Amino acid sequence: MAKLFFYYSAMNAGKSTTLLQSSYNYRERGMSTLLLTPQFDNRFGEGTITSRIGLDAEATRFSQADNLFDITSRQHSQSPIHCVLVDEAQFLTRQQVFELTEVVDRLSIPVLTYGLRTDFQGLLFEGSMYLLAWADSLTEIKTICHCGSKATRVLRLDDNGQVVRSGEQVKIGGNDRYLSVCRKHFKEGITTRQRDQLPFSD
Repeated sequence: MAKLFFYYSAMNAGKSTTLLQSSYNYRERGMSTLLLTPQFDNRFGEGTITSRIGLDAEATRFSQADNLFDITSRQHSQSPIHCVLVDEAQFLTRQQVFELTEVVDRLSIPVLTYGLRTDFQGLLFEGSMYLLAWADSLTEIKTICHCGSKATRVLRLDDNGQVVRSGEQVKIGGNDRYLSVCRKHFKEGITTRQRDQLPFSD
């Protein structure tokens, strides 16, 4: 029975690596996958999902105005799709999460989504909110804070490495712009760069 899966984490937990490995596992068994990625996340080129360890694969780009059920249905009618995998799923709209449930329920195709749970202010992204509410299976992909505890939050940094607490929810960036931390250090706003300057260590 097909299901909607949501794999969530803080940044740099290996979400894209896990997605690409899952797609490879399907293809290795002779099955076809449809990879979807938001069109505005072009850090590694347009229409490409890239992991930090160097794996990559071509993907179908989508905007927030696109109907993901229609995209999947069209491709499925041309050549059977055995799994849909969505990168950066936090950027989905409420409607698009519903459309992915339709892919599962009407086309009987499993959908695996991967994304952040919360933004740099500790608030849920729209896509993550509805995936947490509607997905059949929720799995946390774990990573660690610089203190060794589990990282559950993301800090946004400015050009000087200082913590940013306000601004647009979506600002594309990598390790130079974001840092995954535990709840304690999220509240304190301490980054690894600032921590090195403190007179104490926890």
